[in-house]
Amino acid sequence: MRLPDMPLHDPFVVADDRTRTYHLYTSNDPPVSGVDGIGTMVHRSQDLRDWTHPRVVFLAAEQQELWGTDGGWAPEVHEWNGRYYLFTTLHNEDRPLPVPPPGRYGTPFRLPNHMRGTVTAVSDSLLGPFTVVDPSRPTPPQHLMTLDGTLHVDPSGQPWMVYAHEWLQTVDGTMEAIRLAPDLSRTVGEPVFLFKASDAFWLGEQIPGGIPHQLPPYVTDGPQLYRTPDGSLLLLWSTYEKNVAGQDGTIGGGYVQTYAVSESGDLTGPWRQRRPLLRDDSGHGMLFHTFDGRLMMIVHRPFENARGKLYEMRFDGDELRVLRQCTDLDGGG
Repeated sequence: MRLPDMPLHDPFVVADDRTRTYHLYTSNDPPVSGVDGIGTMVHRSQDLRDWTHPRVVFLAAEQQELWGTDGGWAPEVHEWNGRYYLFTTLHNEDRPLPVPPPGRYGTPFRLPNHMRGTVTAVSDSLLGPFTVVDPSRPTPPQHLMTLDGTLHVDPSGQPWMVYAHEWLQTVDGTMEAIRLAPDLSRTVGEPVFLFKASDAFWLGEQIPGGIPHQLPPYVTDGPQLYRTPDGSLLLLWSTYEKNVAGQDGTIGGGYVQTYAVSESGDLTGPWRQRRPLLRDDSGHGMLFHTFDGRLMMIVHRPFENARGKLYEMRFDGDELRVLRQCTDLDGGG
């Protein structure tokens, strides 16, 4: 299989040095994998061009008494203390959340909220099977509506989960972090606020006093953290640009890949927003190194009927730049 032929939402690549094999994780797609159910599948390649038929490594239905029944979004696999940990977002519309109280998570709008968050599952192999650590609840606080949890390990060795706090609960979506126990089985302490979606200065006007369903720009989505060569900390994230009517009456905007930088190198920031890396309905990117040392970013484009797109990248200090799209691998478009 090749990338133009592979339905691919929220792609995540693990370059395994031991086998010289790239593992590309995405949500299970039953027509492609041949396996029904909410879960995660993985394609493998040794050259980023030719990929194996996917193998299903996680199925929600196989987990005992799992709280989440739908989703399976944004799977990531991280090696930690000799084992492999899968993070993926589930939700359950039959388990509503209470209306948020006044304060940081308060909102003047009464939007439908339900349980949504990232679960943590573990395996001894990149090929699974992965078993959920705590089937009773998501890893972030269960009263928060969150998604797209990712792993960050700070310089002291403390593991964190960084996640997007849903705009459906906050109106202006946020990025937050919470400490994890050494075995990643539970959280420790309270969430730490990193930044809000409207901090991206290029989004334009602030939140008006209207119906929040008209506010697609104030979404936070798809975090991934990366240490830059100069010691800064970079956070890739995605959002939606403000829809703007063109002269021909069409509506512009769409999904955008952007990033922020903590010049202190600390997870708590302060975070400075940078201009988007990619537009054209592109996003949920992550960075990885090829076996020959090139820095690559994979995103999905477009948001609907998504396909994987590969870009060669470079750093100029703490500024991340796109060198070229690898159309020889991803088919262009």
